[in-house]
Amino acid sequence: MLAKLKQLRVALSLRVLQRDRRGQDMIEYALLAAAIVVIVAGILPTQLMPMVSTIFSKIVGTFAKAPS
Repeated sequence: MLAKLKQLRVALSLRVLQRDRRGQDMIEYALLAAAIVVIVAGILPTQLMPMVSTIFSKIVGTFAKAPS
């Protein structure tokens, strides 16, 4: 009886999660941003890539030093 109740609770939780669409937009924006990054990286000349990498490394280093 207790196992059947747990199984029903899991099924109801999965059904609620299946209908929840709140995170869908964020995933779509992340995929779009990733596609843009790949396209831009393919267009940029290879001489610029070390400079871009240095800039992003500085940005990441700044965020790493910031208190959370």
